[in-house]
Amino acid sequence: MTHRPAARVVCLDAADRVLLLHWRDPFDGSGLWEPPGGGIDGEETPWQAARRELAEETGLDPASVLDVSVPVERDSRWNGKRWVGTERFFVARFAVQRPEVVRTNLMPDEQATLYGHAWVERTGLAGLPDRVEPPQLAAVVAALAPDSYWAAPG
Repeated sequence: MTHRPAARVVCLDAADRVLLLHWRDPFDGSGLWEPPGGGIDGEETPWQAARRELAEETGLDPASVLDVSVPVERDSRWNGKRWVGTERFFVARFAVQRPEVVRTNLMPDEQATLYGHAWVERTGLAGLPDRVEPPQLAAVVAALAPDSYWAAPG
């Protein structure tokens, strides 16, 4: 088992869709959907890592990542290894529908394994072809952005 401290960002557009990146595992060819994110470098805080990873993987504005997070226990497989540990999941909210994702700052291994992305309705998370990580993503989204959280003042 391997553990690497990491942080991820649940990105929500103006219609409350969730941004997921679609990866293809180089070890077995299986597909994987997950929010943007990755390892924490050196002296970075999880929030700093989340902001950096969002910019690197999507080109979206890192300033949109709020310093609000939930811990998520991960147990997944990637590239022939089992990854176990707690990751911090942050939330970012965008005022437009389906902000443009630009993948120009990816590492070479990411360029080879990132197949695309999608803005997915919350109710559609369970119906994607290929596994979603973490499996409890819908609950993570609900914890970070409950319906009433984004409601207009009334």
